Amino acid sequence: MERGKDMSTTIRPELSSKNKYWIERHRYYELKHFCLQYPIWKKSHVALDGLSRRPVDLTGFSRTNAIDDPTAKCAEEREYYSKRMELVEQAAIAADPDLSSYILQAVTEGISYEHLKARLKIPCCKDTYYDLYRRFFWMLSKARQ
Repeated sequence: MERGKDMSTTIRPELSSKNKYWIERHRYYELKHFCLQYPIWKKSHVALDGLSRRPVDLTGFSRTNAIDDPTAKCAEEREYYSKRMELVEQAAIAADPDLSSYILQAVTEGISYEHLKARLKIPCCKDTYYDLYRRFFWMLSKARQ
């Protein structure tokens, strides 16, 4: 096995601390992995339709709490997922309202700029995109403090 290939996340050079959107490298990876949970939250939010039944496929995603009322549990779970999704969505909008859908897709699905440009026709250059990408994570970091 090649050195470094056994890590689930490749550690890249850290952004210069002089950059206006600098955050500590491990904080960035924490936020990146937070965002990659978005599809799980979305699936769970949709599956929790407010009825008193609990979908079987959500048992792995369920958070524990002391509420005995299944309908209240369902509402609490939906709110939990909704707040996290909204936090990521609002950070994308705050980074750039016009490109927020591209940023959101990139950070929640792990899509590269090259994919955004070739397949989705993102209307900006690579430098602009990565500046907004860094701004997104900087803003998300502030919101999660």
